[in-house]
Amino acid sequence: MSDSKLPPKNTILSDEKALLLDHDYDGIQELDHPLPRWWVWGFVCCVIFGIGYMGYYMTGPGPSSKQELSKAMAEIEALKPPSANGSAGSEPSAEELMKAFKDSASLNHGHEVYTTKCLACHGDKGQGLIGPNLTDDFWIHGTGNLADVAHVVTTGVPEKGMPPWGPVLTATELKDVVAFVHSLHGTNPAGAKPAQGNQQTFKD
Repeated sequence: MSDSKLPPKNTILSDEKALLLDHDYDGIQELDHPLPRWWVWGFVCCVIFGIGYMGYYMTGPGPSSKQELSKAMAEIEALKPPSANGSAGSEPSAEELMKAFKDSASLNHGHEVYTTKCLACHGDKGQGLIGPNLTDDFWIHGTGNLADVAHVVTTGVPEKGMPPWGPVLTATELKDVVAFVHSLHGTNPAGAKPAQGNQQTFKD
C-alpha cells in the first residue's frame, strides 16, 4: 500500500468527527477519545483503596507510625537478654503486688514504667489503643486481678503482638507496673475502647 493512499496527517476521519472538541490549540484540534476501560477501573479501585486507607489510619482504629514504632521497639526489647537486676521472667508474689498496690511511691514508679513500655498500645490512661482497655470490668486474658495481670505482663500474649516483659523488666519494675495497671480499674477515661473479653468481678 503506497503512502498516496493514506489520509493526510491532519485529516479527521469521518467516524471521528463526532469526537472532535470545539476548541483548538495553535491550530491543533483534539479528539475526545475515551480512556481504556482497564485504566478507568484501575483508577477507580485506587481511589477507593486510598479513601479506605485514609479512613483507617487517619480517623479510624489504625495505628499511627509512632505507635507502630513503639510496638516494634517493645518487641526488640523483649528479645534482649535479661539484665543482672532483671526478674528473669519470674512473677511477683501476691503479697508483693498488694503491698505495691497500696504504696503511692510504687504506683508512681509503675506509672513511669507504664509510660515507657505500655502507653503506645494501651493509651496514656489505659483506655486502649492497639491493645485492649485496661480500665473496665472486661478482660480477655485472666480475670484482671493482680496475679493475673502479673502473669500476662510477664509472659506476654505473642499471638496478639504483646511481648513478654518478664525477661526485660526488673523485679521492681514488673511489680510496680502491675500495681499501676490494677489501679486504673474503674477510672473510666474519655474515649475508652469498647469492652472486650469477659466481665469480671473485682475483689481487691
